[in-house]
Amino acid sequence: MIRQVIFFIVFLTAAGIFTWTSFRIFSYFRITKGRFPFDRIPQRIIVTLLVALGQTKIFRKPLAGLLHALVWWGFIVITIGTSEMILDGLTGYDRCYSGAGWFYDILTASGDIFAPVILLCCIFFLLRRIALHIRRFYGVEMKKKSKIDALIALSLISLLMISLTGMNTGYLLLNENHYDGYYPVSVVLSGYLSSINPGSSTLLYEAGWWSHIVLVFLFLNVLPYSKHFHVIMSVPNVFLSKLEPMMKMENMDEITSEIRQMLAPPQAGLAPESEPPAAPSAQPSRFGIRDAEDISWKNLADSLSCTECGRCTDVCPASTTGKLLSPRKIMMDARKRMYEKGIPYSKDKEFNDGKSLVNDYISREELWACTTCHACVQECPVNIDHVSLISGLRRYLVMEEANVPPAWTMMFNNIENNGAPWQYSPSDRLRWADILDFKVPTMAGMALSGEKPEFLFWVGCAGSFDDRSKKVTAALAKVLHAAGIKFAVLGEEESCTGDPARRSGNEYLFQMQAIKNIRTLSSYEVKKIVTACPHCYNTLKNEYPDLGGHYRVQHHSEVLTQLFNEGRLRIAEKNIFDGKRITWHDPCYLGRGAGIYEIPRQVIRTLGSDVMEMERNRSKGFCCGAGGGQMFKEAEKGNKEVNVERTEEALAVKPDVITVGCPYCMTMMSDGLKHFNREENVRVFDIAEMAAARITP
Repeated sequence: MIRQVIFFIVFLTAAGIFTWTSFRIFSYFRITKGRFPFDRIPQRIIVTLLVALGQTKIFRKPLAGLLHALVWWGFIVITIGTSEMILDGLTGYDRCYSGAGWFYDILTASGDIFAPVILLCCIFFLLRRIALHIRRFYGVEMKKKSKIDALIALSLISLLMISLTGMNTGYLLLNENHYDGYYPVSVVLSGYLSSINPGSSTLLYEAGWWSHIVLVFLFLNVLPYSKHFHVIMSVPNVFLSKLEPMMKMENMDEITSEIRQMLAPPQAGLAPESEPPAAPSAQPSRFGIRDAEDISWKNLADSLSCTECGRCTDVCPASTTGKLLSPRKIMMDARKRMYEKGIPYSKDKEFNDGKSLVNDYISREELWACTTCHACVQECPVNIDHVSLISGLRRYLVMEEANVPPAWTMMFNNIENNGAPWQYSPSDRLRWADILDFKVPTMAGMALSGEKPEFLFWVGCAGSFDDRSKKVTAALAKVLHAAGIKFAVLGEEESCTGDPARRSGNEYLFQMQAIKNIRTLSSYEVKKIVTACPHCYNTLKNEYPDLGGHYRVQHHSEVLTQLFNEGRLRIAEKNIFDGKRITWHDPCYLGRGAGIYEIPRQVIRTLGSDVMEMERNRSKGFCCGAGGGQMFKEAEKGNKEVNVERTEEALAVKPDVITVGCPYCMTMMSDGLKHFNREENVRVFDIAEMAAARITP
């Protein structure tokens, strides 16, 4: 009875402190924005089983991933055993779950095996932390406290495993012939200790039992003040993951309402039937994210789930090339700022300590350096979305402070005035077709003759105006023509999708462009679109539906594969690419953004060439450095340009040809070759150009 009373006091104290701390932390969610997405539950359960419980993303680093997964799976099993210990302590019974029969044998055996396995893993992690200099464990955000935090947590876990094994061993010594469960490790240890007296066996069991349960309660109350709070937060954070396409940005409905009310009512027949009606304009307190109270609930959940493992920063192209941006720091800063401001702000909405998340914690230089490649999101083991927070902070700087790089101001003006990021007239949009020996039809021309094309070929701004990309546009048109595809372009009516404006933080300009484009497309009843630009692809396919534009959008690699598979293109026996060493660069918005990795490679193989893979390829592919508006401004200071890093990696496979499927990548890889003075003996081609050179009329 005294044992129960002591346990009850210890349990009540630990539970009370943990409950108070948890309520304090979760009270921060009351001041965040947005709603909890309790939709698509079956899909969320599958994601949780795969990512949280199955640890699929942790295995992207195989050795460390396996060891971490073993610790995690062991913790799940041992937590079930710990719940039995708590019930035993409260009720006075011994081995409450023993009536479960064979399941209890599996449970106890698993826990007994996992305990030494976890202990060995923790020893490995401790030695790695102390003896090895692993790049991702360091950074300006990684203070001494972070290292001490990790060492304390690993030490506590190690002691938990030692106490558990000691308890099991003592239990077997006390119940040599009639114990419940199965203990394959402890039974061996008990054999070595069989000579000790019953008093020592009792001491071993009681010391193991009490030390284990007290350490559990201690660890539980350390977690909220540690990065290891992810032990609690990771599963719900994964369950509440963003299920939409990775590159899709959240629409700002308050801006949509304002723009729809501002624009002149569309002429009859020009507005899409699916275009949502303009909702009453509700002016937000501010656009974007300035401080802790502006972040979304998911931003906060992400920051609380951050393990500070550094996998995100390790793959970030900006960080890799020596720039200030560290995705891990972004999440840590958001968490730190919420801890600092959350409580006083929740009590007084007028609270102001003279600081803000942007500028005081996260600098503009960090934010401008992001390429929105989403490598950080892809790599995160608990599905943290760093880019959404960065984008929100950019939106504030652009739309509230008008504080942007001068080159972006010029880009915004050009899009607003000319419908393109560069200062070209819309009348020049079809000049790429001058080199073709056939006339490229326009949607307006087809409409006049009562015809409808199978595809709208969305050329994009780079494909219309950039001299190098115009050759790609012409090549794709040649291939479509040779295959007998009935296609058309918008010509002068085409305007920038708004992608560079949105990624740079100018949501207002993006929606202006998008709504006007949707009305143009709707006037021609466009259903199917093909484009050679992954950025246009993502915007048209994934972001225009929020504004009423619903289309079947295909990247040109998909269409090329389809045409080859259907036998609509004949391949010549010889071409300029025969015998060439060819490597493929995965565009971020095509690969990570759309999951299209094998299709472009299949096109290259169909054309008779093998692909020499770069070290970082497919989902681990490295950014070219042009996304997120970087194409239109100078890069932030670092020790190397992103495109130089990627080109260097491409040159390591000794290619004759670097193939791409994106006009941004075309520019950046070409510039990278110039940096190394290799443009004469290594060429950059789009897969459309390869196809055009390989087919016969």
